[in-house]
Amino acid sequence: MSFLEIHLPDIEATSRLARRLAPHLKAGDVIALKGGLGAGKTTFARALISILSGAETDVPSPTYTLVQTYDTPGLTVFHFDLYRLETPDEVMELGWEETMDGLALIEWPDKAGEHLPQWRLDLALEQTQDGRTARLEAHGEDWQARLHGI
Repeated sequence: MSFLEIHLPDIEATSRLARRLAPHLKAGDVIALKGGLGAGKTTFARALISILSGAETDVPSPTYTLVQTYDTPGLTVFHFDLYRLETPDEVMELGWEETMDGLALIEWPDKAGEHLPQWRLDLALEQTQDGRTARLEAHGEDWQARLHGI
């Protein structure tokens, strides 16, 4: 397992991280967005979806809808917010299996329990006094190789 830690002093730095990551993404990828309330999970997801779309995109938080879908050139993005789930099996009602054909961005991924794929990229965001820290942790050989290129 390999990891990369990056200091994000502002929102623009979060967008730059999304821009660096975007060319390395492909269908079937899962990014588990971790961090407490206000850590920047949705901010990162908004930036990445806009970059993949090629234009500024309205990306509402999926807190109440639980999943939002975006058709970007070459890749469908599924943006999940699992905060309100009661049990891990509820993810199956959200079209969880369809995400294998696209990119899954998952906020509160621990709520997925055993349904969370072992091959994934964990992106943990933590607020600091001078911005945020992003820790990218690769799970699976494919992600480990790609992480070195970011």
